[in-house]
Amino acid sequence: MMGSVKPRRLYGHVVLGLLAMTMLAACSSPRNPSTLAVPHNHLLGTDRNAQGGTDELDGGVNAFLWRASIDTLSFMPLSSADAQGGVILTDWYQPPGSRDERFKIACYIMDKRLRSDALRLAVFRQTRTVTPLNPDKPDGPATYGEWEDTPVAPATTSDIATRILERARQLRTENKRR
Repeated sequence: MMGSVKPRRLYGHVVLGLLAMTMLAACSSPRNPSTLAVPHNHLLGTDRNAQGGTDELDGGVNAFLWRASIDTLSFMPLSSADAQGGVILTDWYQPPGSRDERFKIACYIMDKRLRSDALRLAVFRQTRTVTPLNPDKPDGPATYGEWEDTPVAPATTSDIATRILERARQLRTENKRR
């Protein structure tokens, strides 16, 4: 009988302790967004002089290349974007209507100047086999194989880089008109 009372009493103390910690946490005041260490909208660069002003971000990368890269790759889900380091990583993107192919991009801005050699891209592609359960309905239910790395068409990387550079030049031209 005595052994069954102790675990119940211990359980009650644990519940009371958790309740007290919850009440203490609720007493803190809400944070003011203007005092947070990471500024609002830091991902898109509006707070880091990427629109207007000079053509450099605080971290030493070209602001127009940064903004153009974000704009051009915005159709893909972003996994990570570091404006100061000049690195943009996308998550896997599966084009609409494609069940057997996906892409991922790593974009590096290497310089403060708007130059073609300041932009480095790595495009990754994976494919998998898709076997329809009913051969008469190829768009119906299917079984899927494992994703496997496959080569990217050589023109893909250069096409994306060209789009980014064209957008960066456009942004710089628009900025000079202001």
